[in-house]
Amino acid sequence: MPLSPASTAEEVVAYLQSIASEQTREGMKRFGIRVDRALGISHGVQRDIAKRIRRNDERAFALWRTGIAEAQFIASLTVHPKHFTIENARDWARDFDSWDIVDSVSDLFASTDGWKTLVEEFAADEREFIRRTAFAMICCAAVHRKAEPDATFEAYLPLIEQHARDDRNFVKKAVNWALRNIGKRSIALHAAALEVARKLSALDDATARWIGKDAVRELTHPKTLGRLATKAERAAESGGLRP
Repeated sequence: MPLSPASTAEEVVAYLQSIASEQTREGMKRFGIRVDRALGISHGVQRDIAKRIRRNDERAFALWRTGIAEAQFIASLTVHPKHFTIENARDWARDFDSWDIVDSVSDLFASTDGWKTLVEEFAADEREFIRRTAFAMICCAAVHRKAEPDATFEAYLPLIEQHARDDRNFVKKAVNWALRNIGKRSIALHAAALEVARKLSALDDATARWIGKDAVRELTHPKTLGRLATKAERAAESGGLRP
């Protein structure tokens, strides 16, 4: 039976199980993805399924409860962000056990009305994947929340400095990612983020120094500077608020 907006959670799961791939699961392992809850299905296929079945809150929550990684990713794509509460996010975050599900679902979290509260709360959480969620959310928001003032993201730079010494792999990479994405959002934020990156790169702490040096490398790359210049020109032509 082909999938459609009328498909139930059970039908979606049955379809996922029918296209599971052990080869894909093995490939996921090479990227450090936990596969004990995964069937082995690419994100492209999952996104196609989400487009076919469309948004449905009840089904999305049922898919999440299955514990199957692919079903949970599809759940994040098919729940209505405006209906997704802070409590829902806290509940889903308790299941996070791999960087890929964190990064996939962070886009949803960053689209909700309570995203700023969640960033602060998750950053303060000592659990590795919960803290990663905070910085992955900043990354997603910096790209997708176009109407958000730059001041919102500049205010997260001290949070980045605060956690730049967390040497856990999935935290430090997310902190670095957040710093780079803030710096690539606008010319003004580029200067502020680059200043933080240079400060971190001069510290004695190895983790902070790696985060800073890697961010400096990308933020001073000619391609990055070229994209920022183009973005500034377009904003000026359209009367945009960000320089």
